[in-house]
Amino acid sequence: MTTIKQTESGYRVDEAFITDWANRVAQAAGASQAVAQSLATYLVAGDLMGFRTHGLLRLRYNVQCLEDGRARREGSPRVLSQRRATQLWDADLLPGPYVMPLAIDAACEMAEQCGTGTVVVRRSQHVAALAVYLEQAVERGFLVQLMAATPAQSVVAPFGAKSAWFSPNPFAIGAPALDHPVLFDVSLSMTAAGKIRTAIAEERDLPYAALITPKGDYSVDARTFTASPPSVIASLGGEMLGYKGTGLNLFSEIWTLALSNYGRADANASEGDANTSWIQVIDPSAFTDLDAFKQQVQAQVDGIVATTPIDPAKPVRVPGSGALATREQQLVAGIDYSNAVWKQLQWCAERYNVPLG
Repeated sequence: MTTIKQTESGYRVDEAFITDWANRVAQAAGASQAVAQSLATYLVAGDLMGFRTHGLLRLRYNVQCLEDGRARREGSPRVLSQRRATQLWDADLLPGPYVMPLAIDAACEMAEQCGTGTVVVRRSQHVAALAVYLEQAVERGFLVQLMAATPAQSVVAPFGAKSAWFSPNPFAIGAPALDHPVLFDVSLSMTAAGKIRTAIAEERDLPYAALITPKGDYSVDARTFTASPPSVIASLGGEMLGYKGTGLNLFSEIWTLALSNYGRADANASEGDANTSWIQVIDPSAFTDLDAFKQQVQAQVDGIVATTPIDPAKPVRVPGSGALATREQQLVAGIDYSNAVWKQLQWCAERYNVPLG
């Protein structure tokens, strides 16, 4: 395909081209070759899977952090404690897309020896989309579970509250199957902050009442998120069932912030949206035959797809299958970027003298 093609709503770009471009931008901002390659690879991977708010839209923020010292340009995480199947790391503000693959690899190595491996990483810069890291473990025949929280950020309200305590915590799982892997990534709040900012930029409402105003009303008006005083994000489940999301957010923050011994009282406000992440890998062969396990997973997938849809025009699909289909399509046709995102990429191109095209 042509490297860059203008469309009615923005631009369509070849995946290899835009990955190489992002790599060069990150290096121009001071990143080491290894850090730059990881940033480019995993941010573009987010775009490929349709996680638009967690793809190259974040590149400008990442390179600004590299340039002004909010993110380390090179180095390795420090191992603070470890046993045979567990490790605690401090990333000391290395970029999240660089740290996460290292942590997953370490968890996989422990799982090969012990049947399971868990790494908790505190103080990495924002990890972007969790879904893009899952296949690293799944391709080795492992189960993987990821969570992340942001100790310096409180924008999500517990059920029944109109003030915030939690961050918009993502949760993701991956499992091998006979056909396509199961890859699932969801926020434990009603929406992510990035999606709210996108709605504001595009001058539209949210598709459902994900915000709670200072008066305690549930709202679709994205602009209230940046008002003074601002709205807060509702926990997953919203006005009727938000107690479930509150429990899940508590689960996430105990497994991340408490296990890392780096909670909201410890985080420096200047760390912004730096994350603490929980990575756990399980080797199914420690429990049963791997092929038999894959057959059981496939039976779950097939059973979901075979259920009777409410609307015959909308077949039931397995969570995460849409992201895989989007990636397959965009690898052939190119990655779609809106004009708003393209404007951010052009800023990077001009700032670091790495032209787009």
